[in-house]
Amino acid sequence: MTKLNILFIAVVLAFATTSCTNINKTLREPNVRVKLLKSDFTLSEQVSGEATSTKILCIDWDRLFKNTTGTVEGGGASSMISLANLPVIGNLMHDKTANLALYEMMEKNQGYDVIFYPQYETTVKRPIGLGFIYKITTVKTRARLGKLNQ
Repeated sequence: MTKLNILFIAVVLAFATTSCTNINKTLREPNVRVKLLKSDFTLSEQVSGEATSTKILCIDWDRLFKNTTGTVEGGGASSMISLANLPVIGNLMHDKTANLALYEMMEKNQGYDVIFYPQYETTVKRPIGLGFIYKITTVKTRARLGKLNQ
């Protein structure tokens, strides 16, 4: 084998043996339809979470091998064992930084069953002027959390 082939194999093995971290808070959504009323919940005061991501050349280098998110997992589609995933009512998330802000809010306020109508305040800074070269995104999220009454 040539030195180039040995170097190539060493690089492939180095990447294959490195680890990545994925942290996701989820709570399963039931497969059945249940009619819930406001009186079925105990609502919290409005709580908040904040997250910032810095992307250089469209890549978030800080979270390249670590993925921390807050998401909604549909009923039964995945066999993955989840720790906590709160159903988000009235929201469709489209930004990974918003998912991270939602995760931070869930991490600070544990023990709730559902998130009601989260609001996002997003600030995007492009210090160089071109967003694909260098971009800083900060997302602040606010919502009320609810616990199902027993």
